[in-house]
Amino acid sequence: MALLLGLFTRFKKEIETSDKQNDDALKTHYYKATFNQVFDSVEKMFRDDADCRITTVSKEHGEIAIEISKPFSCFLVVTVVSVRPLETAVDFAISSDKFSLLGIYPDLKRRINSYFNKINQLHTNISGKRN
Repeated sequence: MALLLGLFTRFKKEIETSDKQNDDALKTHYYKATFNQVFDSVEKMFRDDADCRITTVSKEHGEIAIEISKPFSCFLVVTVVSVRPLETAVDFAISSDKFSLLGIYPDLKRRINSYFNKINQLHTNISGKRN
């Protein structure tokens, strides 16, 4: 049954990170920084990426919408939320219309993980240290 579920997961065309994800790599990441520090660095990260085009920035709602063109087109929404002073959460929702015989989910997951890794280089990740 688990093999069959894994096979269907492979063909999903969207991923949303959250605290409720079973996969630890896709859980919400928490950073020891202020909302403004994290939001500004995430926005800069995507502005500096030639393959990304920011379509909407709403600092009041903590959201940045991005169109990604390479290596395949997809749409990404980054949500940044202040949980408490010096604790800020980051979540991603990514989707693509691309068809792949092998499934697009692994590529989307790799992309999310690479974004989390870039943020981890800029801010202290405290995801595993939360109470």
